[in-house]
Amino acid sequence: MRKKPTMRIPLGVLGLLLALTIYALLVAKASAWIGQWPVLAQTLAYVVLGTIWLLPLRRFLIWMETGRFSPPE
Repeated sequence: MRKKPTMRIPLGVLGLLLALTIYALLVAKASAWIGQWPVLAQTLAYVVLGTIWLLPLRRFLIWMETGRFSPPE
């Protein structure tokens, strides 16, 4: 547990909001192209795109807490 506050958490939250905003705008821009697909393919695409942003989240949250990208040993 941290003894002193760091700027990693506020900067990390702002970075996360910025990254998610950019990602959401890219997905929204791709929706015109995805919207031409059959409904089941659209569903699969949006399920994948809606969950893929979670992949780097664990390491990012570890960095915000510890300053390292890998879990503490």
